[in-house]
Amino acid sequence: MSKFQEALETYTNEFGKLNVDVDADLLKAVTKACGPAIYNPDASKVSSSDQAELDRVKNNFLIKKLGLKDSAELDNAIAGVVETFGSSNRNKYRAMFYYLLVKKFGKESMFN
Repeated sequence: MSKFQEALETYTNEFGKLNVDVDADLLKAVTKACGPAIYNPDASKVSSSDQAELDRVKNNFLIKKLGLKDSAELDNAIAGVVETFGSSNRNKYRAMFYYLLVKKFGKESMFN
């Protein structure tokens, strides 16, 4: 099994623990879009206790990648994803985090 497939399996299992239904094709596309970050133990996860990290998610993913306008709605969506994971959950994988944001904003078509 490739490292990419292993990562997808990990994400699918983690979503199962969170009781979140997953669109496997969308998860695969979002994971591919994360590039090599998914293979780096530090970069593969989002630190929700680091405001600079959350700002990077907002600016680099939501605004630049998804083309959304900066607003309080973006901050609320990020907070909602953190809540989905649970603040004490240390496995906030970037691909999963982005997947939930893509679903929240209805941007699935960008990953077809």
